[in-house]
Amino acid sequence: MGCDGGTIPKRDELVKKKQKPEEKDKQADTAAKWNYCALSCQQLRKPIVSCPLGRLYNKDAIIQYLLDKETKSEVVEHIRGLKDVKELILTDKPGYEEKVVEGGLYSSDSRYICPVTGLEMNGKYKFCYLQTCGCVLSDRGMREVKSETCHKCGKPFSEDDVVVLNGSDEEVKLARAKMEEKRLKEKSEKKGKKRKIVEEDDCKKFSLEKSIANGQSSGAGTTSIKSKGESSKVTKSSTMLSEKAKEDYSISKDETASEAYKSLFTTHPSAKNRVKAHWVTFNPLYNY
Repeated sequence: MGCDGGTIPKRDELVKKKQKPEEKDKQADTAAKWNYCALSCQQLRKPIVSCPLGRLYNKDAIIQYLLDKETKSEVVEHIRGLKDVKELILTDKPGYEEKVVEGGLYSSDSRYICPVTGLEMNGKYKFCYLQTCGCVLSDRGMREVKSETCHKCGKPFSEDDVVVLNGSDEEVKLARAKMEEKRLKEKSEKKGKKRKIVEEDDCKKFSLEKSIANGQSSGAGTTSIKSKGESSKVTKSSTMLSEKAKEDYSISKDETASEAYKSLFTTHPSAKNRVKAHWVTFNPLYNY
């Protein structure tokens, strides 16, 4: 029953057990989140930006992603433009010197600190930023020194403006729901503004059309009255002129008519000097 050499196998050696899922190296995971860009996986360098979910990016990488429409990434699918990210205002650690770290080791020394408590931003402590100004503060500093204004720049903010940097899975879910709710609210406000603008334009058009219609009707009445008066005046003056013209007109005075044409009428001098017989013995053919 044994194997070669007289060895007897145990049950644990023959029965296959379920393999445990590989666990992430927590130290490596935190170092990657706080020191490297979530999109390009390059080391973070200023200007550094963050999204409503609290991830850290290099601003250059976000700009390249937005310009190159063909590339798609699940990490930044919620970013539609530069308006969806906020540039962070970080506090440099005084006397910081970058050290060369050997392979497999991770340094907890951070370039940035909290301006209130002096805690290092290396993943050991909870940090957040304000969407109003972009200042980065530690959660402990905000809890210890409660205020409605930023401790660094003095700008006012509310609880809805606080975003946790590199939060847990639950914090990311809450941040995503908050982001979607905010976007829906902005869409509804935009639609309401558009409706108001359209209604105002319609009211203006209606009032203009009404005023134009009223002006045309009143203008038509006045013009009709004026036209009637003017037409009566014109007809009267034209009749007076025609009557005067008839009375004063004579073919003998017309310069355009020829003498031969004028001699046909009784107003011509030759007709006036013509001899006429008595009306009883008058023969019209006698004169010709």
